[in-house]
Amino acid sequence: MKNLILVIVFFSLTSCYYDSEEALYGTPGSTVCDTTVTNFSTVIQPILSSNCWACHSNSAGPSSGAGVLLQNYTDVKTYVQNGKLIGDIQQLSGFNQMPKGGMKLSDCDILKIQTWIKKGALNN
Repeated sequence: MKNLILVIVFFSLTSCYYDSEEALYGTPGSTVCDTTVTNFSTVIQPILSSNCWACHSNSAGPSSGAGVLLQNYTDVKTYVQNGKLIGDIQQLSGFNQMPKGGMKLSDCDILKIQTWIKKGALNN
C-alpha cells in the first residue's frame, strides 16, 4: 500500500506543470513581426503604397507631396540613401513626421523597412 501511494504521488508531481496562458499562447492581441522576407516589390512597395502614395505618388507628389516621390524603386532609394525615409517614418526629431497628419506606421512596418535597408535596400 505504501508503494502504491508513493507511485501515485510521484506521477502526480511529475505529470503536472504550470505555465501561464501568455507563456503557452502569447500575449493576447500580439503578433510576431516577420522580417525574414523584405523584398521591395512584395513587402516594401505595398507598405509605401498603402501609407505614402496618397501624397507621394508620381501623380500626387509634385503638388501635394513637396516633390517627394515614393512610387518607384529609384525614387525610394534616393530617400533611403539620404536617410530621410527612415527618419521621417520613425518620426525622429529634425525630420518630417510622416505620414503627415496621419497615424504613424506600425512598428512592424517600420521594422520591415529598416530590415530591408540593412540588407542593402535591394530592388527585388
